[in-house]
Amino acid sequence: MRRTVLAGLGITLALTLTACGTSGSGSSSGEASAPKDPAKVSGTITVLTNRTDQVQDGTLKRYAARFKKIYPHVTVKFQGLTDYEGDVKIRLNSKNYGDVLSIPNSVPLKQYPAFFAPLGSAGELAHTYDFTEHATVGGKVYGIANIGTANGFVYNKAVWREAGITDWPATPQEFLTDLRAIKAKTGATPYYTNYHDGWPMTNWGNALGSPSCDPEANDKLARTKEPWAPGQDLHTVDTLLYDIVHNKLAELDPTTTNWENSKTLLGTGKVATMWLGSWAVVQMQDAAKKAGKNPDDIAFMPFPTQKDGHFCTVVRPDYQYAVSAHSKNKAAARAWLDWYINKSGDAQAARSISSVKGTPLPSALEPFQEQGVKFIHLTYKNTALVDEIDKASEIGLNAQDYPQHIVDVARGTTGGDLKGVFKDLNQRWSEAQDTVG
Repeated sequence: MRRTVLAGLGITLALTLTACGTSGSGSSSGEASAPKDPAKVSGTITVLTNRTDQVQDGTLKRYAARFKKIYPHVTVKFQGLTDYEGDVKIRLNSKNYGDVLSIPNSVPLKQYPAFFAPLGSAGELAHTYDFTEHATVGGKVYGIANIGTANGFVYNKAVWREAGITDWPATPQEFLTDLRAIKAKTGATPYYTNYHDGWPMTNWGNALGSPSCDPEANDKLARTKEPWAPGQDLHTVDTLLYDIVHNKLAELDPTTTNWENSKTLLGTGKVATMWLGSWAVVQMQDAAKKAGKNPDDIAFMPFPTQKDGHFCTVVRPDYQYAVSAHSKNKAAARAWLDWYINKSGDAQAARSISSVKGTPLPSALEPFQEQGVKFIHLTYKNTALVDEIDKASEIGLNAQDYPQHIVDVARGTTGGDLKGVFKDLNQRWSEAQDTVG
């Protein structure tokens, strides 16, 4: 796993160097407090975003125009980054990473104060927003999610029906059997990895907690010596990914995948299934509609395991939005962050779970309610420790290299087998636990 090791090492060094040159408390650059008088807020801010589609189709520009009616002296500019994680990781080595940005997965929780301005106390903001505990350090919140996302497979119902499948698979083996039927009976690619762009593959790590239906699945990683042992969530999840690719149920060459094109492929039925968050459903439906297909064919299903007769899906925040600790226009940046999450309607437009408490569930998740799927909110009491172990192990649970390596082993372009991969992961995790401990 040389590529994974080097990538993980690069992240650790980059973040360490940056943190050494910045105040660890974040107090030197001040809190990004919510402004009270829009007329007194001014400045030009840059927002970094992974939503390149919203940059290209003008959605963010329209949001900015509505925002400017309330904050007439603030100008908002956007930078859409296709390789968001990779590009922002590099930019964090400088002070030039915009005014508002989504917090990259590679930044350990304990280092949030080095890069981002505090937004307020956890006690205060937790009354308004869900998921604040994911970005809380020392009682201060450093990031607020726009949406929460349930994890599952976005799929084309028409393709699955053509293959004779109408019920959700309840086990990994049933899921693989269904993909084989799709391959045999339709012209569709059963599964699409989105390997090339990389970041969509990080969602495989978000399945943690679904097989076990355990809210403490993440916290338990801090004391589990072998998270990839049989029966553990990560063993179940990564085995399924491996089996999909190893059994040639995915695209022929993962290095040629394209995220933007994948929406059309699934929307038109050329691809049957992708593992993503519920946020992706509306994007696939829009692609289907643009191609003259029925958007209602695009649906969402849970991970193919059950606990006590119930499917389980973990609900967690999507990217959390933060204000740069180096922003010279923190009031304007915070004004945009608050307006975007509370007033833009973006969460509703994406038919996603709004982080604003009390917001109804989106229509894409109504079948989950009807079929009794349990929504699991993971606890994050040991997040900082799990992050430390992860960085020390150089695995990168939330990075793309780790699932990409599993795909490479499965398709035979990298030596080894799944048993060897799991042995290596378990050993590195266990050794890192001892080091951190």
